[in-house]
Amino acid sequence: MLPDSPQGPVPVAGPWYRGLTRYHWFVLAVAALGWLFDTMDQQLFNLARRPALEELLRGTSSGTQVDRYASYATAIFIVGWATGGLMFGIMGDRIGRAKTMLLTILIYSAFTGLSAFSRGWLDFALYRFLTGLGVGGEFAVGVALVAEVMPDYARSHALGWLQTLSAVGNITAALINISLGIAEGEGAFADSEWKPWRIMFLIGALPALLAVVIRSRLKEPERWRHAVAEGEPKKAGSLAELFGDRRWRTHALIGLGLAIPGVVGLWGIGFFSFDFIRTVFRETYQKEGLSPDEIRGKLTVWVGIVSVLQNLGGALGIYVFKHFTSQAGRRPAFAAAFILAALATAATFWFLDSFYDVFWMIPMMGFCQLMLFGGYAIYFPELFPTRLRSTGTSFCYNVGRYVAALGTLTMGQLIDTVFGGYCKTTYGDQLGQIMAWRYTGVTMCAFFLVGLLVLPFAPETNDKPLPE
Repeated sequence: MLPDSPQGPVPVAGPWYRGLTRYHWFVLAVAALGWLFDTMDQQLFNLARRPALEELLRGTSSGTQVDRYASYATAIFIVGWATGGLMFGIMGDRIGRAKTMLLTILIYSAFTGLSAFSRGWLDFALYRFLTGLGVGGEFAVGVALVAEVMPDYARSHALGWLQTLSAVGNITAALINISLGIAEGEGAFADSEWKPWRIMFLIGALPALLAVVIRSRLKEPERWRHAVAEGEPKKAGSLAELFGDRRWRTHALIGLGLAIPGVVGLWGIGFFSFDFIRTVFRETYQKEGLSPDEIRGKLTVWVGIVSVLQNLGGALGIYVFKHFTSQAGRRPAFAAAFILAALATAATFWFLDSFYDVFWMIPMMGFCQLMLFGGYAIYFPELFPTRLRSTGTSFCYNVGRYVAALGTLTMGQLIDTVFGGYCKTTYGDQLGQIMAWRYTGVTMCAFFLVGLLVLPFAPETNDKPLPE
């Protein structure tokens, strides 16, 4: 068994990681792997969503209707995500971080695997809801665990790296997608029921193996054991206490106000860049006279490339946010991120038109959108005391997801109903579908600006200890 970790701030000269013990690194590695596999599952869904629904709807829907059903499936997934986040966030404060992390990983692994056996859009959506329960719960307990185990001088850096490394999960999903797309383009799945999207979900069941490591070696943080397990008089994980105390209630509402624009912006439009790319490039390949299998394979490869580039940009954005917020403070860093995310996303959806554009517009958009999530990982645990840290963090992040679910439904209605009919009448069917995406993307960027209205009320937590 690894030795338990010291808790107090230890002044050290030099890099932030100097003075960390083997157990500190072990905890960071386990939490990072849990979140990495969590983001891999999310990205597998984003990448497989469109081809899965095209098959499950069996060609009875038009392109814009498939996009609308994709928004429904995404909304259902996000509702499960939010519900699980709230439920397991409370459990994380009550029964412990390590135990709750174990449950969440097992849940999202099992139901991701079952998604591969979907036979219709309804059972597909059900599996995604159940997967979302586990996906949503992992983040809050993971960041609470790292925040409480790490000494104060290393906390923001460790949490920043935790979120930065999540991009590895997204990129892994993209590489899986690219490999399967190449095989599909060569006809490997022409006569098989097991299409690439089913194989991708089956691979998503593998993270359950991490639960073995968590159960055998990970312990509950001393800070949590002292505050909760050893007789803290106030009830841990209590929503009544979270909202009964004016300070924590204010922090929860501010955190929620900051989370909504980022989560809606990323899930309501940012991760629909994959569907957008399929729409833009499909016409090009059809004009070249390629077969349907060749087109599907090439589009799958391009979607994988888009995911890799978006998440490489995102990893760099989170890394830059981590350093910028340590120097300038949390509020200036968030302000810059909200403005950049709105501008970059609008520009990408309005101007992206060629294969070349993918290589600079997509990383730029990923950089600006995902840097916000580095801020959430660092800032939200700093708003709440130990007995409410997982609960408060999960409230901010996951109630924001309920709103994000409405955001994806809004996106679906905009692209199919509001702009779809007008654009098809004005530009024709194929170009009209592309223009509907452009109008929708620019319109949805208004959500990012909501965060700027909340920032003046947000407390500055840079260089301050965690509240007790």
